[in-house]
Amino acid sequence: MSRVYNFSAGPAVLPEEVLKEAADEMLDYQGSGMSVMEMSHRSKVYDKIIKDAEADLRELMNIPDNYKVLFLQGGASQQFAMIPMNLMKNRVADYIVTGQWAKKAYQEAQKYGKANCIASSADKTFSYIPDCSDLPVSEDADYVYICENNTIYGTKFKELPNTKGKTLVADVSSCFLSEPVDVTKYGVIYGGVQKNIGPAGVVIVIIREDLITEDVLPGTPTMLTYKTHADADSLYNTPPCYGIYICGKVFKWLKKRGGLAAMKEYNEKKAAILYDYLDQSKMFHGTVEPASRSLMNVPFVTGDKDLDAKFVKEAEAAGLVNLKGHRTVGGMRASIYNAMPIEGVEALVAFMKKFEEENL
Repeated sequence: MSRVYNFSAGPAVLPEEVLKEAADEMLDYQGSGMSVMEMSHRSKVYDKIIKDAEADLRELMNIPDNYKVLFLQGGASQQFAMIPMNLMKNRVADYIVTGQWAKKAYQEAQKYGKANCIASSADKTFSYIPDCSDLPVSEDADYVYICENNTIYGTKFKELPNTKGKTLVADVSSCFLSEPVDVTKYGVIYGGVQKNIGPAGVVIVIIREDLITEDVLPGTPTMLTYKTHADADSLYNTPPCYGIYICGKVFKWLKKRGGLAAMKEYNEKKAAILYDYLDQSKMFHGTVEPASRSLMNVPFVTGDKDLDAKFVKEAEAAGLVNLKGHRTVGGMRASIYNAMPIEGVEALVAFMKKFEEENL
């Protein structure tokens, strides 16, 4: 069986050379006589793996020294609670709701204080990013929260919101490392790695040091306090060792590819192939307003549910898998993360053209 083109939203495609390297090291990591899966997280060998991973990520994202990098568990969803528990000092936070994950984070924050929805695109099924240049930011808000790229709906913030001096917190799960970012514009950037960086089970949190304090909400568990993990360099308890090891390999792969500026260029080129076709197709239509389009997740529909289902089935038979859209949107969705080669997108568009000719 040859490898398929995997358009899954996550867990998602990983670079083939990273998988091959990991396979070569599966039984014996660099002469240690054991697999990374079996290795003590307190060992010298593993200490180098996690420290190298952090150093490479810092280099890729140009992370300033006053930010901590934490490799945690619990996925991005656990951060929905961890953020208010650690940051909601005044028990007030503002949320911009542009999709399902932002909505879940907003709902979770309501358990800890007053969460305000200060902008939303729910009125048009989250098919656009609202204008965030002059929002009613609460005077006593502890932070303003966004989900920067919306995996389900295929939208992306092209400009960060004007938070009027308040700390910006961003979930970047599905656009992590897809383009350069100015880390200094955020108080917290975090994301689950299973879309663009590694296997499921790791969440990376990049947090400004002044936000890491012992002054957390009463009842916050030790394990859900950022200071616990920051003080222990992500080794307070056994971390997801193997997942972090794969992330480290992906960071090296990205550096070899020319870093984040080169990745952005490549991702724009890939996305343009698909969007250009969608814009002239008589059968397939994108569901996102062009100004808000994501480079990572591209939802599209035919307008006919039966035809959508037929397309997904036939595409799978042709080795183009996981194209079914999220149940809340329907249709199709192609997730074209960093590791999706341009050939995969070309193969998808060629298949779509053929399907259109045969079914129109």
